[in-house]
Amino acid sequence: MAEINFGGVIEDVVTRDEFTIEKAKDVLKDELVAVLGYGVQGPGQSLNMKDNGINVIIGQRENSKSWDKAVKDGWIPGKTLFPVEEAAKKATIIEYLLSDAGQSLMWEKIKPCLNEGDALYFSHGFSIVFKEQTGVIPPENVDVILAAPKGSGTSVRRNFLAGAGINSSYAVFQDFTGKAKDRAIALGIAIGSGYLFPTTFEKEVHSDLTGERGVLMGALAGIMEAQYDTLRENGHSPSEAFNETVEELTQSLIRLVDENGMDWMYANCSTTAQRGALDWKRKFKAATLPVFKELYQSVVSGKETEITLKANSAPDYQEKLTAELKEIHDSEMWQAGSAVRSLRPAH
Repeated sequence: MAEINFGGVIEDVVTRDEFTIEKAKDVLKDELVAVLGYGVQGPGQSLNMKDNGINVIIGQRENSKSWDKAVKDGWIPGKTLFPVEEAAKKATIIEYLLSDAGQSLMWEKIKPCLNEGDALYFSHGFSIVFKEQTGVIPPENVDVILAAPKGSGTSVRRNFLAGAGINSSYAVFQDFTGKAKDRAIALGIAIGSGYLFPTTFEKEVHSDLTGERGVLMGALAGIMEAQYDTLRENGHSPSEAFNETVEELTQSLIRLVDENGMDWMYANCSTTAQRGALDWKRKFKAATLPVFKELYQSVVSGKETEITLKANSAPDYQEKLTAELKEIHDSEMWQAGSAVRSLRPAH
């Protein structure tokens, strides 16, 4: 492990230089990894492992869009692509990448497929941490491990193909074989992580659920809508409102933050922008801090889990989700966004 100073706090992280892909392949040389689910994380993780020389198969429901996608991606029915339970029975490592609700619904069929010494792998701590609600309670004679990319499955694959990597956390919930940690890190390297930092299943799910409901998605969408609506109410055109709210953020400023940090971005903006941003940052933090504290407690208490499982298990969930996403898509703000994107110069 490498000791890295994170703002005055020393953390141990695992880099690809010290835990190479060759070492990962050696750890996994006798393993057969079954990736169950081919939705969000499944494609990126499985294809990256395949390209890295890991022995991988896919478990997916037959006659589904995801099955067809797997075939299109090069997985071969009867050879590297199987129905979910059949793949699980073949594997020594089960990557349980179904949706959180799907993991709960399928667990009673997957649990008997685990043999002594196998490993059960997650990319999210949800099912294990909230096991009283999900019913996912692993047998005691298997390893239970986690590698959680800090990005979408699309980004996991895209960054891998570009020679980069999405940073991931890793954790061990249960070490039956004595090699659970090496298995977790090896899989984290094999799926293309940039570097790996240690966590626990609890910390992973608490931070992940807070993050996606907060800055990463929920808060971001909410404050974008609030600013856009304010500009439109005061006579600004859709093009101007969208460019000042979204386009400048995604095409310019966030890239400066990515390169060298928030302070560097501030230093490379106008003095007027600097002063206003520094002053109003404090107001926005004061306004949103109580909301984030409420959100975190809702996550830790299991309330968010209850809401998620109830909604995602409803027979009309997909219909309602489609309607909610259509409302966003059809809004003036994101219709303006579609028009703005169409006007970007071709690269």
